[in-house]
Amino acid sequence: MSLIDLLFGRPLATDEDRAQRVGVSSGIPIFGLDALGSAAYGPEAALTILLPLGLLSAQYIVPITLAVIGVLGIVYFSYLQTIEAYPSGGGSYTVATQNLGTFPGLLAAAALMIDYVLVAAVGIAAGVGALVSAFPILQPHTVALCLAILVAITIVNLRGVREAGLFFMAPTYVFVGSLGLIILAGIWRTLASGGHPLPIVAPPKIMVPQAGVGLWLMVRAFSNGCTAITGVEAVSNGVPAFRDPNTRNARSTLTAIISILIILLVGIAILCRAYHITATIPGRTGYESVLSQLVGAVAGKGIFYYICIGSILLVLALQANTAFAGFPRLCRTVAENGYLPFAFAERGRRLVYSRGIFVLAILSGLLLVAFQGVTDRLIPLFAVGAFLAFTLSQAGMVAHWTRVRGPKAAHSILINGAGALVTGLTVVVVIVSKFREGAWLTLLVIPAILMVMYKVRRHYDRVSSEIAHSEPLAVDRLCPPLVVVPIERWSRIAERTLRFALALSPDIIALHVDHGEHRENLSDRWDELVIQPTKNAGLPSPKLVVLQSPYRLVVTLILRFVLELQRKHVNRHIAVVVPEIVEKHWYQYFLHKQRGKVLSLALIFKGNQRISIINLPWHLDEQPAKTPQPVLENSKVSDEAA
Repeated sequence: MSLIDLLFGRPLATDEDRAQRVGVSSGIPIFGLDALGSAAYGPEAALTILLPLGLLSAQYIVPITLAVIGVLGIVYFSYLQTIEAYPSGGGSYTVATQNLGTFPGLLAAAALMIDYVLVAAVGIAAGVGALVSAFPILQPHTVALCLAILVAITIVNLRGVREAGLFFMAPTYVFVGSLGLIILAGIWRTLASGGHPLPIVAPPKIMVPQAGVGLWLMVRAFSNGCTAITGVEAVSNGVPAFRDPNTRNARSTLTAIISILIILLVGIAILCRAYHITATIPGRTGYESVLSQLVGAVAGKGIFYYICIGSILLVLALQANTAFAGFPRLCRTVAENGYLPFAFAERGRRLVYSRGIFVLAILSGLLLVAFQGVTDRLIPLFAVGAFLAFTLSQAGMVAHWTRVRGPKAAHSILINGAGALVTGLTVVVVIVSKFREGAWLTLLVIPAILMVMYKVRRHYDRVSSEIAHSEPLAVDRLCPPLVVVPIERWSRIAERTLRFALALSPDIIALHVDHGEHRENLSDRWDELVIQPTKNAGLPSPKLVVLQSPYRLVVTLILRFVLELQRKHVNRHIAVVVPEIVEKHWYQYFLHKQRGKVLSLALIFKGNQRISIINLPWHLDEQPAKTPQPVLENSKVSDEAA
């Protein structure tokens, strides 16, 4: 088994696609890790904003969480409608494009792309943050740990959708189970103590209040808490990945994800209030995540603490898988419409959209390095893209139901209209509250992505217009090309190249560059080596042209010569036959000058349709041994690949 097969698995045939589809149980970890994992950092993001309130921050987390859940519920019902109406997937991009137009669709796509990149970066950063909370000695290695986890997730996703689901299933359900047990135990202890439970491990010392409660502070905390809603979009993007009936399975998966998330958010908020748990300052000595404090307060820091924190770490780190499931599929849909390179629409060896996976991994890695893997630094960039996509999707669904009509149209318009209104207001709140903290960067990146998309489409339109042709094959005015054969010295490679050229055309120019360092006297022997044999065989004799190059500009002189031929022979095609040595081992290529490859590239970029390049490979060690032939004076080791 090769290393590639060991890492990524054997290649999958196209007809194995159905076997790669997933059900509800594996759909939850594939498409729901982002939403479920956000329960770990959504409340903490809100509590971090409330730090100036000191102990009061724990009291206000409950109403803020309920407000977030209200938005989550509206988004949930809206996406149930989207899945049913658009079972082919595509999510916000498809809905906005088909109902609102091209620009709103691309705006939704750009917003979602940013969201997915941030989902991957924030998830991994939050996971490493949980690990650092349990083992503070690892804090100096935060970035390295983030990148290592990113590489591992990338490899798992390149192995295919089904294997990714199986791989992430155990950590997901251990996380939900262990955190669920902590919430149940904490609520039971809270009720048993009359609402004032004693923590087994006391939370860190609470900061002295530095500010009073204000509307602006609550708005900022709400906008940070809304990061818990991101990830809901992924299921609607990936409907085709589910087994039949895919619509029903997708809706069931979304329902399960939202239900679990609501339970976790409510439970965490209640216990934070009961145990007086607040956030600590991220990135500083003494930092401890909210969930670490919560588990320690309810269960102590024994074996169960490390099991629970370990599962939280895994889910937070692996929740990036939601982005790896959604981003490549979104890129595929956009690419099929010509607004991204077509390569994004091609599936790789394991029936996944590999190029999208690689791009996501690279962009997420750059963000993790730039922001040093600290979750709180990434959070301000986070929710803008997600809620902008939500808004456009819901507005598109309103237009969809208005156009389609039907018995449930009025009810659906009400749901999607409410979704568009609420998420639209949330976008405004998030942008205003986080503008100085980094949201301005998202507002700059979205137009840049839109500009790239339009330029890609304009390029494809221009290419399509230029190469479009509906006429039958033209067979008139055909003539052999004028063939140019660069020759460094006489050798078996030169002989084979000329034989090939003689089969193409009677008009052949052998081109030799003499740079004065080692004269081969090729002109003196040309008659003996080439002219006489071709005359005896009744074939046209190739013409030898020698170019003098005192400054050793071999490729440049050949290029100029070919371009001059192109200008002189306006009605002829020119074929340049470029011999190249093919080595058995990659490292042996460094032993040759590789002028052939340089010449081919130069002709591609400098020439036009009338210049054709024919690469003629000479595979070393594949020719039978022959009696050595006479060679020219002062000849050196052959390098026809030049």
